[in-house]
Amino acid sequence: MDSPHFDSLSLDELWIFHQQVTARLKQKILVQKAQLEERLHRIGQAENATQSDRKRRPYPPVRPKYRNPKNPAETWSGRGRLPRWLQPQLRGGRKLDDFLIEQVSAQKR
Repeated sequence: MDSPHFDSLSLDELWIFHQQVTARLKQKILVQKAQLEERLHRIGQAENATQSDRKRRPYPPVRPKYRNPKNPAETWSGRGRLPRWLQPQLRGGRKLDDFLIEQVSAQKR
């Protein structure tokens, strides 16, 4: 609309027009939001379907590489976070190689 038309409206008429425009905008936004959410839902279903179709390749078991000399049942493969038993040992100045399983078994001989 052109601005000369707005200039001829009273304050009350402009306020009513503002409320109508606001209501119409809210309505259109809600419709578009619902359409977008539906599309996102369909995309999510499609992604889930393709992910479930793909099989992960089997990984071989990871053998332990390090052993706690104080408790031989506690081992660590070297992957992931440091185990609790190893952290204080390393802070104390020992090297990771000191805990290699071959090293531990060689020390016992």
